[in-house]
Formats: sequence, C-alpha cells, structure tokens
Amino acid sequence: MDIAKRVYDHRWKIDPIIRSLIDTDFYKLLMAQSVFLDRRDTDVTFSLINRTKSIRLAELIDEGELREQLDQVRSLSLSRGESTWLRGNLFYGKRAMFRPDFMEWFEGLRLPPYHLEKRDGQFELTFEGKWPEVMMWEIPALSIIMELRSRRVLARLGRFELQVLYARALTKLWEKIERLNKIDGLRVADFGTRRRHGFMWQNHCVEAMIEGLGDKFTGTSNCLIAMRREVEAIGTNAHELPMVYAALAENDTELAAAPYEVLEHWQKEHDGNLLIILPDTFGTEGFLEHAPDWLASWTGIRVDSGDPATGAEAAINWWRAKGEDPKTKLVIFSDGLDVDKIETLSRQFTGRVNVGFGWGTLMTNDFRGLVKDDALAPFSLVCKAVSANGHPTVKLSDNPNKAMGPTDEIARYKRVFNVHNQQPLEVLV
Repeated sequence: MDIAKRVYDHRWKIDPIIRSLIDTDFYKLLMAQSVFLDRRDTDVTFSLINRTKSIRLAELIDEGELREQLDQVRSLSLSRGESTWLRGNLFYGKRAMFRPDFMEWFEGLRLPPYHLEKRDGQFELTFEGKWPEVMMWEIPALSIIMELRSRRVLARLGRFELQVLYARALTKLWEKIERLNKIDGLRVADFGTRRRHGFMWQNHCVEAMIEGLGDKFTGTSNCLIAMRREVEAIGTNAHELPMVYAALAENDTELAAAPYEVLEHWQKEHDGNLLIILPDTFGTEGFLEHAPDWLASWTGIRVDSGDPATGAEAAINWWRAKGEDPKTKLVIFSDGLDVDKIETLSRQFTGRVNVGFGWGTLMTNDFRGLVKDDALAPFSLVCKAVSANGHPTVKLSDNPNKAMGPTDEIARYKRVFNVHNQQPLEVLV
C-alpha cells in the first residue's frame, strides 16, 4: 500500500477513520463482557481529556468533520466475519472466549449518542448511557481525534513531501525494530491503537514488527489487525473497572475493597495469562499491601505508571513475601515505552521475572522531528469514565500527574488507599 498516496487522497473525499467496531483494543471487549455480566445497568459518563493543553484541538480540527467521523461510527455494526472470528477464534489458548449471550448483545450493538461542544480551544466530547455500550466509545473517539489532527497537519504537505515523510518515518521505525531484535528473549506486543498516527500506519507498523521481530513479536491489542494479520489479540483489563466499581461504593469500607472485588469477578471468568493484575489505579504500594493472598497466585502484573523499575521491584518483593517465585511470574511494562527504556528494563529484569512489553504510542505515532514545528509529535489524550450512577470517578495512579477526579474525592481516595508521597513524572503520551 502506498500510504503517502492514500494520505494525499484524504483531502479529496470523506475517508472514514473507523470502519469496524473491532478496530478497538482487545481488553475493551474482555471488559465489556465482564461489565455485561456483572454491571450492565450501571449508568456512566465518559469524557475526552486532553492532558496536553498546549495542543488546542478545537482550533486544529474542523467540528463538522469530527461530527461526520463520530456519526460514521454510530452507523457501524459487527459484520458476520467479525462475529465468526470472535465466536470461534482461539484467544489465549481458549476457544469460545466470548459467551453466546454477550455475542448476541454485541452483534446488535449500535454506539449511543455523543455530546460535543467547543470550550477554550478544546473539544468537550462526552458519552452517556449504560456502561457496556458507552465504554465502547473510548478507543474510536481517541483514534478519530488523533487521526484528524494528523490529517490537518498532513494537508499542508505536497505529494513529494508526504513520500519523504513516510520514508523517514518507516526508516525510524525499522531502526527501532533492528535494535529490539538484538534483545535476547524479548517479548513485545503492539499496544498503540488509542493514540496512533492513523489506522493504516498502525497496520504498517504491525506488518514491520511481524517481519522484523519474528517470534519476539507476540501480537497486537487491535482486534481488527489481529484478525486480518492472523496474529494474537493481546489484552486483559484496564483502570476503567476499578474506577467505576470504586465510584459505586457506598462507604469507605466498600471503597477499599472495590479493586479486589473487580479481580475476584475477573478470576471467575478467566485463567492463565489473562490473570494479570493492574495495581496502580489507586497506588501500587497500598494495593499490594492490602491485597488478598489469592492474588499472589495470579500469572503476573502490568506496570503502567510511575517509575517502571520501582513498580517491578515492588511486585518482586510482594511475590517473595507471599511465598511465590518471581521467576515464574510475568511483568508487563506498558507506560510510555520506547527502545531505550525497553533495552534498560530488559537488562534489569530478564532472569528475575518473565518480562513482556506493550509498546504503544512511540511505536504507532513517532513522527517526532519529521515536520516543521514538530507538529506531528504525539501528545497525551485519554477518554475516561468520569462518573458512575451520578458519582464521580477517581484515578490516583503512581504518577500524580495522571491523577483525575474532583479534588475532595482525590483527597478521600488518598486517605482510604494510604497514598502519601508520590514522585511526579512527565506525562509524554
């Protein structure tokens, strides 16, 4: 595929960014099934949050074009081939991962309405309704905003400039892959859907990793690409589950128990490599300190905020204290990774634990330094659940710069989860 030509042609016709409901992360489908089974009547609100305030999205992206792309998503439904793949494919060694009742619901799903306004140079984009429906907006919304921003910048370039740009970007990607290929025992997956440069580029990146890394490439979080490329769909769960469960707690005792209630429900549905703990929603240190003993038998932990080495060391110490052998456990690093960090963490932890990497934005959207004013540099954009049944959600994270929620509720959560001094780290993506 000539990506530069396709990008050049974007300016002549409406080209849908999202063409499939499974152009989303695998963990969204796993979580949607969990929510469908346990909390399907919960009312939630999701909201777009631009952490990089210097990127004034409403001044870069045409509102009418954004509405066209969002409306296009609302017209989509699961195709017969996609349904067959989800019903019959082998995921994590398990056939029929998705239950018939969930699949019947998913086959009939149309995404609910959205609310869009402009304010202070940013878009206020929100989605309201029942949790299993609204949560499916997160990944398409992020992908649309990111790609519309890319298209706006690329529209300034001529055909030859585009050819040169993508040649340089591909060279940059391939040089990273060559460095990664030198790491013995590497296991790396594509986690780059949410803040990608565009679908075509993500697909191209996965193709390059398949060719360049061979068995060291373990799969992609993107379901559509996994289906088309016949590679493993990768993903478990995310902060969304404990954030909403915690918001539904009626008192501090229920609040403290909420993160473990989520995982207790998860364990009833899944086993093996799907039993991965994400401990940092309300602070890793407190989570591990109060975690029930049965969680120590789980397969591993995903480190997604704060200093990654500190998080991994905390997990290793916790497993040892619980009588578990860390060498049998899996630590997945997934926060702001690029080659330097992957190389460093590999050296530090290989042989002490099983190490895996979820490589995201700096794989699927690294156009830094390739256009004037660095106008294609990635930025930090998220779409999060901000309320559940009228109660605000909170995320503390291991990096206070990623915290979200009302000030008084953040203070309450810090008290309940015993979160004190945290080191602020720059949020790049």
